[in-house]
Amino acid sequence: MSDLDGKVCVVTGGAGSIGQATVRAMLAHGGKVMAVDKNPDALAAVMATLDPARTGSAVADVTDAAQTRAYFARTVERFGKIDVIFCNAGIDGPLMPITEYPEDLFDRVVASHVRGGFLTCKYGLPQMNDGGSIVIMSSIVGVRGVPGNCSYVMAKHALTGLMRGLAREVAHRAIRVNTVNPAPIDNEFMRTAEKTMSVLIGRDAGEFFDEQIPMGRHGQPEEVAEAVCFLASARSSFTSGNSLMVDGGFCA
Repeated sequence: MSDLDGKVCVVTGGAGSIGQATVRAMLAHGGKVMAVDKNPDALAAVMATLDPARTGSAVADVTDAAQTRAYFARTVERFGKIDVIFCNAGIDGPLMPITEYPEDLFDRVVASHVRGGFLTCKYGLPQMNDGGSIVIMSSIVGVRGVPGNCSYVMAKHALTGLMRGLAREVAHRAIRVNTVNPAPIDNEFMRTAEKTMSVLIGRDAGEFFDEQIPMGRHGQPEEVAEAVCFLASARSSFTSGNSLMVDGGFCA
């Protein structure tokens, strides 16, 4: 039997690199997956490569309550009650000092992660089976600070708080809640941020991060996906309220 055999899973941010890697990993482990993303073209491109019998898709903005309720309802209608939620959707913000940080962009970044995470849990939990798992995407900046990205750091710390409170709140249902906290990952999201950072620090930011990571490299989306699947599966049956660092020893 596979780790997620027959389990109904929801992945927000399902068209991004980590999102789609996780969708594929969940399918490989036997799950049925609803992929959610606000980018219809990117989502359609991902779905065209997947088994239609065990996948579904929903275009939705996770910061919108009505759209959140709708994609959960669609999941239950298609596959039945939910066993796993991977709360992964979110955007990055600009790298600049807090005194120069645009207020509208701050609001957008915090909303995508914090409001999005709140709504995902608020409307997902009533549709979940007891004994399920919620995995929330945080980051190494969910446990430590970095300069110049106040909105993202604040949002990821807030998600860690959401996870810890919720883990206690739903433990009576045997639902586990954890975060997965990657170091820099080799994907477009990170490389775009590194281009800006390279200008600020006067050297290649990708090389800089590789020097800081004891394993000497960026992580791969598939490595994060497998960590998510571990937290989603019964292999982590007594793990809740924790942050799983997928960081090559960065925060050791």
